[in-house]
Amino acid sequence: MSQSYEFYSARARESAVEAQDATLDNVRDRALRAQATFQALADQARAVTRRREKLESEKAAARASARAAATAEAGAD
Repeated sequence: MSQSYEFYSARARESAVEAQDATLDNVRDRALRAQATFQALADQARAVTRRREKLESEKAAARASARAAATAEAGAD
């Protein structure tokens, strides 16, 4: 199952809060690395969703165009 933008974005925010609250440098660094990773995953998930939506839209437009052409051809007979 793929994770959603919202999931990764929430984890990035949680990591940012953890980094802000950290008193130890190594804990802060770990949380900042986690934040960066989760943000990158969130951005990637959003991009995949947008590409999928664009592809679906293009396919729907192609189907509609094919139907219109078929209807026009049938009307010409």
